[in-house]
Amino acid sequence: MRATNVTRSTLLAGRIKIADDVTTRLVGLITTPSFQVGQGLLLEPCTAVHTWFMRYPIDVIYLSASNRVLRVVQALPPFCWGPLVSGASKVLEVPAGVCRATGTQVGDVLEFVDEE
Repeated sequence: MRATNVTRSTLLAGRIKIADDVTTRLVGLITTPSFQVGQGLLLEPCTAVHTWFMRYPIDVIYLSASNRVLRVVQALPPFCWGPLVSGASKVLEVPAGVCRATGTQVGDVLEFVDEE
């Protein structure tokens, strides 16, 4: 799956994994040794994240059910709690720096498309 910021016509990630059950949401990116530009993790449902036991910072994009950006946290470092965002129904995690590079901000709309 890929994620595009429709508002800014930018690609956020071309290779997104989905975490949609308790185990995959809890583990998230903890077991991954690195997180490269082009990769992403979509957690659904989700209103808050953590980076405990991770090895690298991440950008965190909180989304409404209609994929509108509610909040962006840039470069959330390892061993931190992200904010609890009221109204969020999912979260897209991308490598640190992606939100700055794509200009992604609150109010933008994202689109997710299966590549199959």
